Parts: sequence; C-alpha cells; structure tokens
Amino acid sequence: MASDPKVDAYIASRAEFARPILTWIRARFHAAVPEVEETIKWSHPFFTLGGRPFANMAAFKAHASFGFWNRQANETGKEGEAMGQFGRIESLADLPDAAEVERLIREAAATLGEGKPARPRAAPKGEVEVPPELAAALAGDEAARATFDGFPPSCRREYCEWIGEAKRPETRAKRVGEAMAWMREGKRRNWKYENC
Repeated sequence: MASDPKVDAYIASRAEFARPILTWIRARFHAAVPEVEETIKWSHPFFTLGGRPFANMAAFKAHASFGFWNRQANETGKEGEAMGQFGRIESLADLPDAAEVERLIREAAATLGEGKPARPRAAPKGEVEVPPELAAALAGDEAARATFDGFPPSCRREYCEWIGEAKRPETRAKRVGEAMAWMREGKRRNWKYENC
C-alpha cells in the first residue's frame, strides 16, 4: 500500500469518530485497486489513477463522506445528502460491506474516463482582413512587410485586430506607427510579454 504522509496527517487530525471510517475507506481503495495513488487536493484526501482524479474522501464535524470523481459510474441514491455518493457517513454501519465497496471501486476504476465527451476542436480562424491603414503602411516599407508576411496567422491577426479595434482615426494612425516600428525590428504585437 503506497500511502501519502499528508493523508496520514489528514486522518490523524480529524475527529475521533471519523478516523476509523477514513482508514477503512482508504484500505478498501488499496485492496481493490493496488495501483491507486493518494494525494491531497482541495484540502481533502484524493485518490488518483494514472494521474487522473478517481475518488475523494473527507471528514467534517459530524460526518464523513466519500465518492467517485465520475459520479454517474456508481449512483447510490444518497448523492444529495452530502458530498460524494454515499451520503452522510457517521459510522462504518452507514457503508456497504467491504466486498461491495471494493466491487464498486473496481467498477469505477474500469470506467474511469468513459462517458467523458470529447472536447470539440475549435474551428480554425481564417485569415484576418488587414486594415486599410496598415496595408498602406506595409506597402511602403519592405522590412516591415517581410516581417508581417513571415508571421504566423495568429501574429498577423493580433496586429490587425489591435489596429482595427481603434475607434478614432488618430488612435489608428498611432497604432500603425507603433506596429511598423516594431515589425521593422522583427517584433510581434505582444513582444513585451515574451520570454518573461
């Protein structure tokens, strides 16, 4: 059993009624899934598998709780009573027997990551329209134009949006002047924040 000293300290600092409950739950996780790892996250003991959140447990003034990260994997009907799927745990009698809890833990481990919808990919942004003021300035400056053309689309977009969002002509002219000076030096729009 690979235990984390921070979890030992957490259990030792809890109320007397909670210590045997937390110790028992912890033992069930290590018995059911020996490769489970322990840590403290959000001030509570957490179990992870392969670096992925798996389950957590906690103790409060009058009850303890534990539950699985993927709540849909093991619904018990007590989810609304307290944090986790097993409601308010005031004694070991409030939990299923060891064999049942270990079975639930193995099931949750087997389904870890299942049912999680794939994150949709953002549609690629098209090439941005170059503001007329910037286009005119670039036409008359070969060095700045070469830098601008050599930038990836995101860098060109930053300059174009920055100039295009200016409402007053004076502001646009000032931004075009700054942009041209920076591009002559080969600098991106946010060059001040690079390599910080």
